[in-house]
Amino acid sequence: MDKFVVRGGRPLRGSVAVAGSKNAVLPVLAASLLTDEPLIIPNAPRVSDVRSMLKVLESLGSRAVQHEDGRIEVCSAGIPGTEASWDYVRKMRGSVAVLGPLLARTHRACVSLPGGCVIGVRPVDLHIKGMKALGARVDLDGGDVRAEAISGLKGGEMYLGGAQGPTVLGTANVMMAATLAKGTTVIHGAACEPEVVDLGDCLIKMGARIRGLGSPRIEIEGVSRLHGCEHAVIPDRIEAGTFVVAGAITGGAVRVEKCRPDHLMILLERMAEAGLPYDYGADWIATSPYDTRHRRPRPTDVTTLPYPAFPTDLQAQWMALMTTASGMSLVTETIFTDRYMHVAELMRMGANIRRQGACAIVMGPADLSGAQVMASDLRASAALVLAGMVARGTTEIHRVYHIDRGYERIEERLQRLGADIERVDDKSTPPEEGAASDTLTPQRAQRTPSDSAERVPAGR
Repeated sequence: MDKFVVRGGRPLRGSVAVAGSKNAVLPVLAASLLTDEPLIIPNAPRVSDVRSMLKVLESLGSRAVQHEDGRIEVCSAGIPGTEASWDYVRKMRGSVAVLGPLLARTHRACVSLPGGCVIGVRPVDLHIKGMKALGARVDLDGGDVRAEAISGLKGGEMYLGGAQGPTVLGTANVMMAATLAKGTTVIHGAACEPEVVDLGDCLIKMGARIRGLGSPRIEIEGVSRLHGCEHAVIPDRIEAGTFVVAGAITGGAVRVEKCRPDHLMILLERMAEAGLPYDYGADWIATSPYDTRHRRPRPTDVTTLPYPAFPTDLQAQWMALMTTASGMSLVTETIFTDRYMHVAELMRMGANIRRQGACAIVMGPADLSGAQVMASDLRASAALVLAGMVARGTTEIHRVYHIDRGYERIEERLQRLGADIERVDDKSTPPEEGAASDTLTPQRAQRTPSDSAERVPAGR
């Protein structure tokens, strides 16, 4: 198991290109199960969640490979298997996205309830509700979701809103299932996130008939067959936002390229409210340098809500930034109300944070100092790296396999921006079950779809 060693005090400078979206590519990979023709993704991020999804697909009989440049080729020729077992699905929640495609293609599916980051209860009840609305019989049995539609799925009308708002993965799952259903499906309360729109764009390239993407009402007219395609996923807005905050928290000049500023307008508004200088263009955002010794951000409140409001996946990073602000900031988490495991670790570094229910009160500016801290989930890991880059002394962040789930070689990219960060072997922390197996061997990663020696079971 690895850890990061971070020495603070260096403003970042330079440019960094954003990778393809991790949250967009996972359901797009699942969509490959809807056709027997190849699906090609030229810009998939090289992160462990993608490798885990490829393993889920491999277990279902798909053949897949991710090349060194990130390009993925996956083909689900023949009839896929119908069971995605716990051994593969336990790594991440995104693997539940195979439920809809399997049900649509084979008329039956058995998917283990998924794992992922420990950020609170994330039920699949809306996924099940959607499949039932399409005429499937669905049961929970021994930790598995078992679904079947012997005569095929039929178009239906449903509302997919929940207590925390629309379901992103649930919308994606139902949308994929409905593409091969007989008749028309209408999803009310659909998620409007860019990742859902991106999946819809891919499905349309495959021959699906979908209207209303990006709105709370999506209409899908079923077709008899889908074909393969090549689809580049959108830039990762959470990665882009993390690098923007990295530039801001260090007072550096960081130009984040190949991103979509229109996907991050709420972050940029909060940056302006905090008095943090930046500029942006069609596909870039740049922070402007300032002297952190004499200038502090203004305290700025955020509340996480569904898109286009402030994303829950940037909450921890924003909290790290607000520890450096002059005054009191209020962070309110409405999506995953237990997503505050980074609070205790930031406090170990000297942050003054008090939690009250779904709110966290951040008093700044804090005199952060390096400490031994533990990463608890993907975005908390990023927040600890950000805090470490402005803390006095050395910060050691343990269990960084969490950050590898969603950021492609983040320490190398931060090094190129001038950060003093390195990845070292962590002999002090025992491996957590399954952590080491997130990484494929180089030989396995370079297989091609034409390699007949061994089938590659490619894996909110």
